[in-house]
Amino acid sequence: MTTRKIGARVAAIVAISIVNLATAWAGESAAIRLPKTIPMAGIEGRIDHMAATPDGRWLFVAALGSNRVLRIDAEAARVTAVISGIKEPQGVCYLPKSAKLVVTGGGDGTVRIYDGALKLAATVSGLDDADNVRYDPAANLVYAGYGQGALAVIDPEHGAKVAHVPLDGHPESFQLERRGARIFVNVPTAGEIEVVDRARRAVIARWKVSGAADNFPMALDEGDRRLFIGTRKPPRMLVMDTEAGKTIATLGACGDTDDLFYDPAGKRIYLSGGEGCVDVFRQTDPSAYERLETVRTFAGARTSLFVPAAHRLFVAVPHRSAQRAAVLVFETGN
Repeated sequence: MTTRKIGARVAAIVAISIVNLATAWAGESAAIRLPKTIPMAGIEGRIDHMAATPDGRWLFVAALGSNRVLRIDAEAARVTAVISGIKEPQGVCYLPKSAKLVVTGGGDGTVRIYDGALKLAATVSGLDDADNVRYDPAANLVYAGYGQGALAVIDPEHGAKVAHVPLDGHPESFQLERRGARIFVNVPTAGEIEVVDRARRAVIARWKVSGAADNFPMALDEGDRRLFIGTRKPPRMLVMDTEAGKTIATLGACGDTDDLFYDPAGKRIYLSGGEGCVDVFRQTDPSAYERLETVRTFAGARTSLFVPAAHRLFVAVPHRSAQRAAVLVFETGN
């Protein structure tokens, strides 16, 4: 047997093993189940954040270690397009109004805007370590975290930075109110949640994160005025009151967390961590929460994306030794 055939056979065996093992682990879960995996052939290194169309059909993956962004057909379970030329893509955001895709390049300090055909439409430069990105549909503005501490305010129609909001350190995950004017920002180097007023474009409050550090992912329950914060030291999920800025609940969580999502329909929270697991929490009352279960995934699988309309949780798995790069597609069943 030739070396090429041996390599192909080993790759096929490894791919089957990922599917079988992940299915077996997820099969033990009552809250989420794994109907499929999507291979990402040739993707090496760290995988950062993801975005999707509202129906969950098209998934966009920032393959930071390979300097690419992948477009995946989640129904057909295959990669259909690749965007290259971005140094260390970190954040991706899909804009439903215009079908544009916004990608941040942490390695080259850019925010790139692509049209619906994934053709480059505009580039905003000079944003060192451009990271997480969010969209305000009411104002049609994009916010991107960058540098030693700031949010850039970007007009996606004209491809221009129109303002910036200074912060006390590099921003990690941040969430925008839909019915209010605030942005809640994780600033781990300051050990704070910094609250930004979008109209004033200024920080109006600073809430200390007590009893934990490295506050990276965040999710928002605007209806119940609750903020969910994932920390790495120690691994925790904190629940904060968004009016008083006080922690009202603390739960143990999967280690090395980097993404966190809230499902208002099912009153559940999903937290993914590089330790190789997904935690599923449930709200029993706005002031009471419990961990339903912990589902095993793979080492390094710390980024994820929850798409409410599709009832799916996507978890990115990096290539490590026999573990091949893939996206796990969990059905949440809500």
